[in-house]
Amino acid sequence: MDFAIKVGSADKQRSACIVVGVFESRKLTNAAKHIDVATDGYVSNVLRTGDMNGKLGTTLLLHNIPTSLSKRILLVGLGQEKECNGKAFRTAILSAMNALLRTAVSEVGLFLLDVSLKDRDLSWKISQTAMLASECVYRFDALKSKSEGEPPSLNKVTFYLGDRAYLKIAEIALAQGKAIAQGMKVAKDLGNLAPNICTPSYLAKCAVDMGKSHKLKVSVLGQKEMEKLKMGALLAVAKGSHQPAKLIALEYRGLAKTEKPIVLVGKGITFDTGGISLKPAAEMDEMKYDMSGAASVLGTLAAVAEMQLPLNVVGIIPTTENMPGGNATKPGDVVTSMSGQTIEILNTDAEGRLILCDALTYAERYNPEAVIDIATLTGACVIALGHVASGLMSNNDQLADELLQAAELSVDRAWRLPLWDDYQDLLRSNFADMANIGGRSAGTISAACFLARFAEKYQWAHLDIAGTAWKSGKEKGSTGRPVPLLTQFLISRAMRKVAHN
Repeated sequence: MDFAIKVGSADKQRSACIVVGVFESRKLTNAAKHIDVATDGYVSNVLRTGDMNGKLGTTLLLHNIPTSLSKRILLVGLGQEKECNGKAFRTAILSAMNALLRTAVSEVGLFLLDVSLKDRDLSWKISQTAMLASECVYRFDALKSKSEGEPPSLNKVTFYLGDRAYLKIAEIALAQGKAIAQGMKVAKDLGNLAPNICTPSYLAKCAVDMGKSHKLKVSVLGQKEMEKLKMGALLAVAKGSHQPAKLIALEYRGLAKTEKPIVLVGKGITFDTGGISLKPAAEMDEMKYDMSGAASVLGTLAAVAEMQLPLNVVGIIPTTENMPGGNATKPGDVVTSMSGQTIEILNTDAEGRLILCDALTYAERYNPEAVIDIATLTGACVIALGHVASGLMSNNDQLADELLQAAELSVDRAWRLPLWDDYQDLLRSNFADMANIGGRSAGTISAACFLARFAEKYQWAHLDIAGTAWKSGKEKGSTGRPVPLLTQFLISRAMRKVAHN
């Protein structure tokens, strides 16, 4: 999808289609008023017929409008003007894009930036529109012998501003929106690949390729290197698989080497059978999405590099399959992590925390400003928060608040859960320093408590994306989350650094 920004009035643009808004009770936006005047009240007359009254999300496509320079005009309902907020704006944009995709329109002029939102600014409207438009045209048919249906005709969206004074702000916002959309595509494409293709070695190759295209420093550790580092927890998960485990590290430097980096750690279980604690067969195919944390790290780094943010960012991806087999780790086994702490493995399906704990210890070598791990970690998080919000836990209130603000701004929602020491008792073991599960109660929190024991030397946050990383059913596929949240967090951090300096 291509995007552009221009300054101009709706009545003076020659386009295959222009999009203008209508509030409830048939009230026209400023851009729609210009069209109405230029067409001698044509739009008002159509609305008076009752075909549309501006209800949120409704659309009406007009053809062959007398005296109009554009072939089509798409009216999109914005709902009550007094209640028009960010959520309503997103609904209107999605409705407009879906309506356009049902036509042969290849390019469109968007005149919705004049809509005043009580809780969002111009930059937000532009970046969100770019992300939503890209999401609407996204297709994944790389593994099909023939594409199903024709590809979308729509390939260009032009944003129109009424005032040239806002052009620079708009261009920055568009660049950010495009970068986030591209980062989400990277995450989606990886998540949607079949698990026999997207293996740990494949993820490592993708990281190396990304390093070349985005000028990142990339290192890939194999089994021997991890054995030297005594990553006993990560390697315990890998024992049942014929696919070699990897630890991937990518380094983006937008500042001097002396500046501490933000470290993102993404869980990369490319397929999770549960190991010896085997999962039920139903919907096990969706366990290819258990590497969504890793995919989101790669997508976020792609976005950061595209924007050339003034930050240092490191991505760490521990990746392996979790398979049953004669050599697989068994319930009751005790392993020693890279930190030296011992772990009694009571359930081999609680493997994500085992690979993450060694990666969190490995992150110490970067002397991080903060560390955020991202993982499809617990089914308990899906029960608690559904598919709307990711779970957030942290050992630092300021870091947690920054992530929540980024979640709200990016519309990639998160909700903070407690991480009190009271919950640590759930991980008691008679035979090791800790167990890898804490029972049915507070499953999401006890998993984070486990990880917290390996993140005591820095500011740390944990995002449980088990309910938000992919969709099931008819629309099964990766969502690309939480790339928007993570990228917005990094954008905000970069802005604060620039302001401080």
